[in-house]
Amino acid sequence: MRVHVAFTPAEAAAAPLGVAIDVMRATSTIVQALASGYQRVLCCAEIDDARALRAELGDTAITGGERDAQRIDGFDAGASPREFLEPRAETLILSTTNGTRAIVTAAASCGEVVLGSLLNLDAVTQLVRERSEDTVVLCAGFKDDFAIDDAYCAGRIVVQLEAQRTDAAIAAALVADRYPEAIDGINARTYGPPGLEEDIAWCSQVSVLEVVPRLSRMLGAAAEVTL
Repeated sequence: MRVHVAFTPAEAAAAPLGVAIDVMRATSTIVQALASGYQRVLCCAEIDDARALRAELGDTAITGGERDAQRIDGFDAGASPREFLEPRAETLILSTTNGTRAIVTAAASCGEVVLGSLLNLDAVTQLVRERSEDTVVLCAGFKDDFAIDDAYCAGRIVVQLEAQRTDAAIAAALVADRYPEAIDGINARTYGPPGLEEDIAWCSQVSVLEVVPRLSRMLGAAAEVTL
């Protein structure tokens, strides 16, 4: 088994198994939403795709998302995991600056795609160990650039695996080793606006949820994620 880390979607590599990560906040939010009772999350790279799905699905769905950490105009919710502790519909349609794009990218390059975060760290690493297949951990990054919080989360996955590591996986593990406390690993990032302290604290919780979201299929341009 070989593990590789792609630090941005542009570095995405083919593998039997992919683990998509956007710890602040898309994959953390999806993990939380599905654990809270949403039946599925439809991940859209583009805002117009999300709006079209909302019109098609009606009251069975709500929209959530952000651009540059601000709720999208006309959407039902933002992109904080704390907004999805109780289901308001069967389906969450989500579009974010970085994370949903990375999930769609992973869908195109990997045979199977699961979603990782610190919230479900142990559950994800257990699944990867059980699959025992070559794995790519795909970081969303920030606007196509390296983001240390995603690299930190990827490194936390790598260090729990007994696998052959690429140089990028070794680098991610070194980032994880640098920050014993998860909140310090996330706060090491230099991008993003202030005012996300409560979300940072929430997303820094380690292995508090046991769910592993999986990409089930593509619905047009949207990636459907379920448990």
